[in-house]
Amino acid sequence: MDVTELLESASLLVPEEVATENDISVQDVWDYIAHDEWQIALSLLEELGGGQPLPYMFWEQLAEAAEQLGLERSVAWCHWRCSEIRNGMIRADLTLRPPTEARRRTPISGHGVLRPMWDIGNLSPTGGVAVSIARLWAEDMPFLEPGGRATVRLVPLTPTHWTHVQTGQQINMHEDQTVAGTAVVLEVHLPTPAMPAG
Repeated sequence: MDVTELLESASLLVPEEVATENDISVQDVWDYIAHDEWQIALSLLEELGGGQPLPYMFWEQLAEAAEQLGLERSVAWCHWRCSEIRNGMIRADLTLRPPTEARRRTPISGHGVLRPMWDIGNLSPTGGVAVSIARLWAEDMPFLEPGGRATVRLVPLTPTHWTHVQTGQQINMHEDQTVAGTAVVLEVHLPTPAMPAG
């Protein structure tokens, strides 16, 4: 499919009653598509998808459209949203330790590159701490400085490890044996059932 077909197809997956904070609706998206304003249409569809769970196919089609338009950040974000549907998502308020208290001296990428370990309360067979891996996306921040604070989205590598995690729970981020940051869970979204293969 070309960009227009992908955007049109994704638009059909957005319920008509859905609107952004600025009252932008899917009808506005159609107007931009009709005038070949594909980048704006894509951006508005991403925004419409932010307030309500939309199907995997929606994000997959947006990712393909973004690839054709050469919009790397949009490609990464749409693939990230596909991962959230497949593996679930934990949203948390993360504070990194300052460089004087942790090993990290450089900023971390905010866009899903880092896969830190998390102490979420699981125990090993011997009774020690068992960590679980989750990719990290910082909302509205390209980088997170040591000592910085951000709202983050975590996509678990093994979703079954995270089923007991609850809103308000404190979890610790590790890049080695020391605690690199502490987060308080804001939301927990389990994986969407009946995920299509692929």
